[in-house]
Amino acid sequence: MSESISESISESIEEHILCIICTVFDAYSAVLFLPSTDDETCTLAASYSHGDGVDTSATVAPGQGLVGWIVRNRQLLCVPNFDHYQSRLGYYRDREEESIKAFMGCPLSCGGVLCLDSRRQYAFSEKDNRILQLFAELVAKLRVRYSQQSFLADIPRYFSQLSLLQDLPGRHQRWNEHLREYLQTVVQTSGFDYGAFASIENPGETYVVDAETTPLMLLKSASPTLSINHGIVGWVFRNDQQVVVEGSGSDTAGPGLFGREDEEMFRTLMCMPISVDKVTQAVLCLASRKARRIDESLRTFVKLAVDQMAFYLENLYLRTRLRNLMPKVDLKGNGRATRQRT
Repeated sequence: MSESISESISESIEEHILCIICTVFDAYSAVLFLPSTDDETCTLAASYSHGDGVDTSATVAPGQGLVGWIVRNRQLLCVPNFDHYQSRLGYYRDREEESIKAFMGCPLSCGGVLCLDSRRQYAFSEKDNRILQLFAELVAKLRVRYSQQSFLADIPRYFSQLSLLQDLPGRHQRWNEHLREYLQTVVQTSGFDYGAFASIENPGETYVVDAETTPLMLLKSASPTLSINHGIVGWVFRNDQQVVVEGSGSDTAGPGLFGREDEEMFRTLMCMPISVDKVTQAVLCLASRKARRIDESLRTFVKLAVDQMAFYLENLYLRTRLRNLMPKVDLKGNGRATRQRT
């Protein structure tokens, strides 16, 4: 609820700024495009126009039209004499675009494009370029501010999911069922595309993939054995340190999780070591195919989820050691240990 309120406030402020921009430049329309959450296209997020021809559902891909050119090249573009036969804007319905004679657009530092157009030729000058850049900086700062508020709104949801993770041992007696729900909960809450849980097989040599939210490695074998000398996960096992790769806006995928040539590549990664008896015995892997930011509240949630799993495995380890060290001890309900007769 608080996240949707923040988004509504942000949208209303942005529309008000676009109205001011139209007034300052004596423009026909001002339009704001922002990056989509699912791919590299940009979607119309807010607009102000003296007409009703703006397509509020418009999207542009990198290189598509004048707006797409700015998305791809991340440079300001000013077209004082716009020819709709040579290029297109892509945010008007029907034939409304044919009346536009001038266009100016500026990329935002947080992604997206701030656009301005006019029905008058040569309506924008080089001086206007700098003023539009200042407005673009203002919009970008507002986006960062309200996105930070939405991060804060995620915190109560994270803690509610942590309580569910804490209850898992009471709901599942079988390890496979426990692990499956743990992994699904962490991945769905954190918003990653893929999750995997790997555990050490031969210390210093190999590990296995025990579970995945989407079958990738487990398609090839029931429980693939992998070398700790390859991939990011192997590096985590060898060095007992986490690896976090925040995706950039480029098309370049990050390094491979498991070090295999035929594996799927991801652009955003979190690989967290899980220690038992002060040794990394497992690794939690979270990955996304798209670029995304990993904010502080998300980092904290994943860290606490890893701590919960480490605590659970530590208890299992201690129970196993206790059974092995005291095979003939009967633990009575009165708290006293008595030696069994042989």
